[in-house]
Order: sequence, then structure tokens, then C-alpha cells
Amino acid sequence: MSLAINPETKVGALLEAYPQLEQTLIECAPAFAKLKNPILRRTVARVATLEQAARIGGIGVRELVRRLRAAAGQGALEEVGPDESVPEGPAPDWVVPDRIRVRFDADAMLAGGEHPIGRVRRSVNALEPGEIVELVSSFRPEPLIETFRRAGCLVYCSEVAPGRHATYITRRG
Repeated sequence: MSLAINPETKVGALLEAYPQLEQTLIECAPAFAKLKNPILRRTVARVATLEQAARIGGIGVRELVRRLRAAAGQGALEEVGPDESVPEGPAPDWVVPDRIRVRFDADAMLAGGEHPIGRVRRSVNALEPGEIVELVSSFRPEPLIETFRRAGCLVYCSEVAPGRHATYITRRG
């Protein structure tokens, strides 16, 4: 199967077309080892793009795409977008610890066979004005962040310790 590898390529489609690239992904960033989890493989990998995966893995998207294309025997891609992951910056004013209504541990949920998005979505929908849902994970949950931003929520994510990310979600207004 031939699949063009670029920043918009879904991780799941990439691994379906080129299963041997799983090891290349893991070599690019150890965070990609989580793709061995069948829940992540069936859910997150299906919707996450290589651009999102690069941010999760802390690697430039150009470097990630270049290495994957080389491993798949594809030539260089001229322009693949920015190579820098944009940091979130300081927490916005609405991120107030006293307003956190519910906390989730994404790693524990995934280890138990559950993808967090369903429970997080239900909790966000039940929030009162100003309340927050916190999701802690060992990776930056780019697809989840994008899903809630597209739904009109306010979302902030930061690395709170090496390899520990806290994502805060609240409804607007």
C-alpha cells in the first residue's frame, strides 16, 4: 500500500500502510511507544496527524516526516510546515485550581482499557460556569485538545513535570 507521508497523515493510516514504521516512530520519540497500547492504537492513532504526534513527542514535524519518509523509501518533501512546537505559555486567568470539579488520569484510564474522551466530554458538558475538568497524562493529548477547542471550549495544556502534562478544559461563558 502506498501512502504519502506528510504532516496531515493520520498516525493510524501510516501504521496500517507501513507497520514497520512503528519502530521508527519510537526511535524519534519514546512517547510514541504508547502506540503499542491497543486502545490508543484504535482511537488516538486513528485521528491524530503526524503534526499533532510531533508536538506530543517533542520533535519537529519536519524532522519526523523526513525520518518516516526515508524509512518508507519516499523522497524528501519540500515544505512540511513549522518545525517548532508552540509552547502554551503561562496559564490563562480562568485556570484556577479551586475551580477544578473533576480530575482524570489518562494513563490509568488507558491502562484499564478506556479512552478518556467519553468521560471527559460528559464531565465538560456537566460543568457549571467557571468549573474546570483536569486531565493528567504522560503525553500532550493533542487530538483531545483539538476536539474540545473545535467544540468551543477553552483548553490549556502545560507540562507540569518532565513527562507529565495537565490539560484544563472549561466551557465558554
